[in-house]
Amino acid sequence: MAIKEAIHVEGLQKIYGGKVTAVDGISFAVHEGEAFGFLGPNGAGKTTTVSMLTAGLRPTAGTAIVDGLNVGQRPEEVKRRIGVIFQESTADGDLTGRENLEVAAGCFGIAYSEGRARAKTLIEQMQLADAADRPAKTYSGGMRRRLELAVGLINDPKILFLDEPTLGLDPQGRAGFWGFIKKLRADHGITVFVTTHYLDEADEMCDRIAIIDHGKIVASGTPTELKDGLGGDVVSLRTPSGSSDVSEFLRSLTGVTAVQKQDHTYRVKCQRGETFVPLAVAACSQAGVGVLGVSVKRPSLDEVFLEYTGREFREEEGPTATDRAVFLQRIQGQMRGRR
Repeated sequence: MAIKEAIHVEGLQKIYGGKVTAVDGISFAVHEGEAFGFLGPNGAGKTTTVSMLTAGLRPTAGTAIVDGLNVGQRPEEVKRRIGVIFQESTADGDLTGRENLEVAAGCFGIAYSEGRARAKTLIEQMQLADAADRPAKTYSGGMRRRLELAVGLINDPKILFLDEPTLGLDPQGRAGFWGFIKKLRADHGITVFVTTHYLDEADEMCDRIAIIDHGKIVASGTPTELKDGLGGDVVSLRTPSGSSDVSEFLRSLTGVTAVQKQDHTYRVKCQRGETFVPLAVAACSQAGVGVLGVSVKRPSLDEVFLEYTGREFREEEGPTATDRAVFLQRIQGQMRGRR
């Protein structure tokens, strides 16, 4: 039986101002009913991709099919069939939770009585009944996120887009949010497309993952496939500041398949970490370099991310050229709307 696709992307590209390439000809598919993770460093093209798939941005080139509809040709129909939760809070703090839902229902053209009924059901499902008639600005972070999830579901979408949905929530809030997503998938078979900065979430929640860097997809597969693809153990070896580079010494040791150096920490892929560590310490000592710390671990999604992008996943970065271009385009759009 053929697997049905909820999302099909072919050669999708977005260039800002004719100069900044945010998304560079990516292609992938998301199966119906699966949770698909879309990971990447800051400015890699994640949010731009989500914006194109949800008809918020027009692609420069390529095709995006969402729920059987060409996004470029039928954007308004696509918007009516999907649910979207953005990084930024979208709930109106001055309205109650119930009012936020009823207003959202009206925006989708849902009849008043039906909108009230859907709002009541979602309030109960999201465990917000006790706070439904309080202003949303009085909600905790976790409650506000559950309200925004309810708003995203008011039109009964088949596909739910989550752009950094748990950013800023505490561990309890994150766990609670994903608990609701798991139930939605189990009860309704909804397709979930998610970007997240929490790799433990992606590992646990996603059936498949794609990693984007510099606008291109550099790896994809199930979490297990991506981790197994690294092979062996990963050893991190830290040396003092100002020490000589011992990369070549480490590469020459038995069982080593790759060495990466970041500042004064060496990331070494090897067949057996417990065998490699004493050899590495001896090699560093022979080169006159001390070892401040050593850790050994099996491949994780953090290691997968570092392998394909060369960067730590939570690395602090300033605004990228893409970030500035997106911001400028939003400002220009707002100015045009006021004319």
